[in-house]
Amino acid sequence: MKEFLVVDNLSKTFKLSAKQRKIEKTESKRKVAVNGLSFSAREGEIFGLLGPNGAGKTTTLRILATLIKPDSGDAFLNGKSILENPGEIRRKIGFLTSELKLEEFFTPNYLFNFFSALHGIEPERRDRRRKELFGIFGIDDFAEVKVSAMSSGMKQKTSLAISVVHDPGFIIFDEPTNGLDVLTARVVTDFLAALKAEGKTVILSTHIFSLVEKLCDRVGVIIDGEMMRCGALAEVKAGRDMEDVFFDIYREKKGEIA
Repeated sequence: MKEFLVVDNLSKTFKLSAKQRKIEKTESKRKVAVNGLSFSAREGEIFGLLGPNGAGKTTTLRILATLIKPDSGDAFLNGKSILENPGEIRRKIGFLTSELKLEEFFTPNYLFNFFSALHGIEPERRDRRRKELFGIFGIDDFAEVKVSAMSSGMKQKTSLAISVVHDPGFIIFDEPTNGLDVLTARVVTDFLAALKAEGKTVILSTHIFSLVEKLCDRVGVIIDGEMMRCGALAEVKAGRDMEDVFFDIYREKKGEIA
């Protein structure tokens, strides 16, 4: 399989306000969110970006989705630079983040139509896609229910459907199962597996070890914005539980292991 995504030495820093410095317990006026990050993802695989909260996962994904620019470095999607071709990249990717908030006045049907129109999808194709996705996620009975009246699980499933209305070949999911009940989480993980089976490339950020072990072909362990370990899942695990491997890497990074 060819490399579909190549991330080359990405770095990103942010200014910290006085309040943020107090929360971070630092005197520094800048925070390094991503520090020289490089990795690649192959066509038709799920790549897991594993790390604790604040590790830089979301910043990395937002850079790949062209929502923010890196201070340095670049990434290439099927050979196209995200910095030189942001509009083209956005048309080819799906992006779901926990920061996506659905307007509570609207219904899944309205939102699906709206985002389909943004992607220039013809009505006939839109309706076929709606039938497929609403069926997968069990949205049909809630299609005309306002977001404000839906459960958090149904909101997440609606967000998932909206993020892939255009059937993209490259999908970025930031903590897709975070806060979901076990039934909804299973629907989401089954969907991710189905995307892989269709030959799509998926980048998945998470802090859930079992999700990585169940779904991912390759994994990168990111701590404090740095890639600490990256490779095929079996190679990174080396016959051990991913949780044990991660905490060894974490303690080594923090200087607890000589």
